[in-house]
Amino acid sequence: MTKKEKYNLVIDYFTNNIPNAETELIYDNPFQLLVAVILSAQCTDVRVNLTTPAVFKKYPTSEALSQATFDDLFPLIRSISYPNNKTKHLIGMANMLQNKFDGHVPMTVDELVQLPGVGRKTANVITSVIDEQPNMAVDTHVFRVSRRIGLVKKTATTPLAVEKELIKNIPESLVHKAHHWLILHGRYICIARKPKCESCGIQASCNEFKKMK
Repeated sequence: MTKKEKYNLVIDYFTNNIPNAETELIYDNPFQLLVAVILSAQCTDVRVNLTTPAVFKKYPTSEALSQATFDDLFPLIRSISYPNNKTKHLIGMANMLQNKFDGHVPMTVDELVQLPGVGRKTANVITSVIDEQPNMAVDTHVFRVSRRIGLVKKTATTPLAVEKELIKNIPESLVHKAHHWLILHGRYICIARKPKCESCGIQASCNEFKKMK
């Protein structure tokens, strides 16, 4: 199977079976999504969704959050991984939104990565989810699944290398969906330790599955 055939098979499967793939984080606006994505680093979406309602209620805007103290915010997110750093990042992020971006969440990767707590992956999530920009956020699921299936070479050993190869081979109009396809597949089917190969709809394209036969 050629690389083009592999990509076509995977894209056709997900287009037909998960046509409206989207983030599982719960949010109402770009600011809330930004808060949720910062909190989601090395933490499950389920835990984040349990935590954010209290945060959003007390701090509905970047202006409100910019005025929070560490002691105000920390108790609300203490059940999240790395709550100390994330408390500082959220308050710092809100202050920069107020001081540099007029309280609005910017919609370019270059601007977003200036915010405390925002790296390339988070910036790609925000721009692809909110604005459907063709940016590929590579988290642990995307990294694992794309390498395991063979969408990218095993020599792609960094998130950036995986991102570049996926972007090069996925149609631009589908990149913002493909991010969610790979995350959901990795979260529920192609899990890390015991992948559910018997339930996988893209076995025919998977390098690792072929090795198991």
